Amino acid sequence: MKQILVLGAGLVTPPLVRYLLDQTDLQVTVADQFINKAQDLVKNHPRGRALALDVNDKEKLAKVISNTDIVVSMLPWVFHPTVASICINFNKHLVTASYVKEEMRALDAEAKRRGLIFLNEVGVDPGIDHMAAMNVIDRVKKEGGEIVSYHSYCGGLPALESNNNPLGYKFSWSPEGAILAATNDGRYLEDGQVIEVPGDKLFEHYWLVDIPRAGVFEVYVNRDALPYLELYDIKNAKAIFRGTLRNVGYCETWDYFKKLGLLNRQMKFDFREVTPRQVIANIVHGEEKDLKKEVAQYLCIPEYSLTLKKLEWLGLFSDEKLPLETVSVFEMLAYVLKNKLRYNDGEMDLLIQHHEFIAEYPGGRKKKITSTLINQGIPNGDSSMSRTVGLPVAIATTLIARGKVNLTGVHIPILPEIYKPVLVELENFGIKFEERQSEIAG
Repeated sequence: MKQILVLGAGLVTPPLVRYLLDQTDLQVTVADQFINKAQDLVKNHPRGRALALDVNDKEKLAKVISNTDIVVSMLPWVFHPTVASICINFNKHLVTASYVKEEMRALDAEAKRRGLIFLNEVGVDPGIDHMAAMNVIDRVKKEGGEIVSYHSYCGGLPALESNNNPLGYKFSWSPEGAILAATNDGRYLEDGQVIEVPGDKLFEHYWLVDIPRAGVFEVYVNRDALPYLELYDIKNAKAIFRGTLRNVGYCETWDYFKKLGLLNRQMKFDFREVTPRQVIANIVHGEEKDLKKEVAQYLCIPEYSLTLKKLEWLGLFSDEKLPLETVSVFEMLAYVLKNKLRYNDGEMDLLIQHHEFIAEYPGGRKKKITSTLINQGIPNGDSSMSRTVGLPVAIATTLIARGKVNLTGVHIPILPEIYKPVLVELENFGIKFEERQSEIAG
């Protein structure tokens, strides 16, 4: 019986653990610094075990990894180089949902030499997006065509009936991660021209997109799309874009949050002594008594601006103290967002992924292909985000445990022996793409 170690018992882990425990040939250990979180996932399952583990205790981490067959790391990516190095030392396979960083890529040769697979980016974005894209790209190539344009959009949002706050967003993942992502640079290719989007201009560079059966959303660039020309083997494409979907109004709001300095990690306050209102007044060098007017002047927006109403709704003009000590403005914002933009009992999230391809065939014939996934969370059950991240990780782990993935080295799920069985299994959970094709005239 294969031994699986799951590191981390966070928001997206429950469907993953449940799937693994449903496999009668797997023994599953869930390790977290808070053992009660691990126990909540394992419960009293005969093939499950909960373990208290601080990943900073490298000696204990190494001991736990040495007694397993496959490590599934659902930890923040900063811990993955440490986990991966220990996996190398003890000849253990590794699966993560995180982007491949240079530190992970550097282990490729040694993983191959030892016959190990380190499979990364096997969540939803990155993850299912790779698999859905390659499913179409490989088929077009078999038909004798090539992809000349590819646009990918993905967003995790509140379901319509749960979209009940003025920011049009709720967190099904770390607010800190979302705030950090708001500073990312972006790059894409359009009509053969490389477009660079610096992080400080990220939310000024957006447009509207109509997603079939879902509605109209804002989309802004998600990191650097150009490496996917080679990864997806579509080097002749004249356009490639990867974007993040948000409800209308999101980009302008976050642009003003940034301009107001709410993402500042250096400016710190003792919140035992000050209120959010005093912090904002300090930032704009204004008086508390007429703060809205001074913030409006600072941001060069009207006093009736929706942004001011959103700041007020969040409580950032409040005289009520927060239960924080000395932290940065960034951490203050993260705390506020975590408490105000949360899913309450019975509320549901919505995961949208939409891919648009232009394929060109011999003779000049062109075709537009779209592939769309719309998945909603389960009322009083798993969120869509947890299912679309956790399930592909669990399915891929099971395939590796059963010897059905004959690959070694550092990989992402762009090869048929990974993406085909994962996509087929996901359909059994209602996670399915709807595809449409149309000829392009001329």
